[in-house]
Amino acid sequence: MNIPTQATTTASFLDEDFLLETESARQLYHQHAKDLPIIDYHCHLSPEDIAQDRRFKNLTEIWLEGDHYKWRAMRTNGVAEKYCTGNASDYEKFEKWAETVPYTMRNPLYHWTHMELKRPFGIEKILKPETAREIYDTCTEMLQSDGFSVRGILKRMNVEVICTTDDPVDSLEHHQKLKADGFEIKVLPTFRADKVVFINNTEVYLPYLQQLEAASGVRIDSFQSLLQAIKQRHDFFHVNGCRLSDHGLETIYAADYTRKEVEAIFQKALSGQRLTAAEGLKYKSAMLVELALLDHSKGWVQQFHLGALRNNNTRKLRELGPDTGFDSIGDFDIAPQLSRLMDRLDNTDQLAKTILYNLNPSQNEVYATMIGNFNDGTTPGKVQYGSAWWFLDQKDGMEKQLNALSNMGLLSRFVGMLTDSRSFLSYPRHEYFRRILCNMIGNDVESGQLPASEMEWIGQLVENICYYNAKSYFNFD
Repeated sequence: MNIPTQATTTASFLDEDFLLETESARQLYHQHAKDLPIIDYHCHLSPEDIAQDRRFKNLTEIWLEGDHYKWRAMRTNGVAEKYCTGNASDYEKFEKWAETVPYTMRNPLYHWTHMELKRPFGIEKILKPETAREIYDTCTEMLQSDGFSVRGILKRMNVEVICTTDDPVDSLEHHQKLKADGFEIKVLPTFRADKVVFINNTEVYLPYLQQLEAASGVRIDSFQSLLQAIKQRHDFFHVNGCRLSDHGLETIYAADYTRKEVEAIFQKALSGQRLTAAEGLKYKSAMLVELALLDHSKGWVQQFHLGALRNNNTRKLRELGPDTGFDSIGDFDIAPQLSRLMDRLDNTDQLAKTILYNLNPSQNEVYATMIGNFNDGTTPGKVQYGSAWWFLDQKDGMEKQLNALSNMGLLSRFVGMLTDSRSFLSYPRHEYFRRILCNMIGNDVESGQLPASEMEWIGQLVENICYYNAKSYFNFD
């Protein structure tokens, strides 16, 4: 007996309907998400490069310089360090990356690589050794042309706001220049005060206090004067457009303390003595509260990036320094401390708008439920479960974060995607997120889990998540 077979159509890689599995998903993406501006409210882009409108010499310089995602993949593929962070030529480094790309299939780097070649360069060829020279030469030539400097690329990618990550001692001269230039894209600082939190390593902490003294003009000889110096810089950042703070921590510090105890601990550190773990915890707990109170007083949004286990390879840390690709997901106890810190602030109605990002996917539901404890009706989505971060900002990680938030909270109030990137070519990650979001919601419509009769409202929901929620929540104007 002949059994008829159903004809199937193989989708083309990275075509206009990439990741969009249903007609509803395609409608949501193309009609509602695709053309919205980008608010990149957390990234690690260089404000100096934007202020100087840097023009990159070649594709390696803009694409591989500082990209520890690619370095990790290259090392895993057996590529020697000289081609990652070493002294190999720019083309040799690119050639080794092109050799690695075919081996990244099913890693998000494979998608990101080809999306970043397509936008802004318009290249649709697959990167592999056979195409490496042509792609390198074509992109390098384009990078020398009008419209492909840093500012030109940002405008091509429809970016509206960028929030960089800045230390309290930074001068913000580059942000000031951009404002004076009248650059149409808002480039605003973010207050990242982690160096004043990490007191245990006095060899790093004490020299940093000297920098803070110089920047603030405040002599730091007590915990109270330290807070005055921090406030001076916090005020300075606010005047220069800052509306967000950020912390990158393994976990939250929320021990009990008294001001007298913290002063004694601070004086001990000033004298260069080694602190006990308990003393360090009390100080860090107090500092997190003080910084959070400053954020609330200014109406800022505070961000907590939690759960990274950093600098695992001590040999490579000695050789290359931090942020070179040797960090991983940590497994830290989080719920009690996070609840205690937020409750401590909420108890006096001084909890700022807050975004929580987790790196361990096993804790998705912990974070998704924690935010509901402190949403008090004053602001839609006051406490946010932030977008899938770092190792999780790939298709599976994004879907799991979106599902956890949907199940435990209100996806409709989510402030959406960010790049968290050091690369000016990373903006297709917003497109990636938007396609994944539209596909998930579109599939729900097609399966009858959401009403097709409400597509107008569902389209507005998508637009809000991709753009309008962030615009309202951060209030950059």
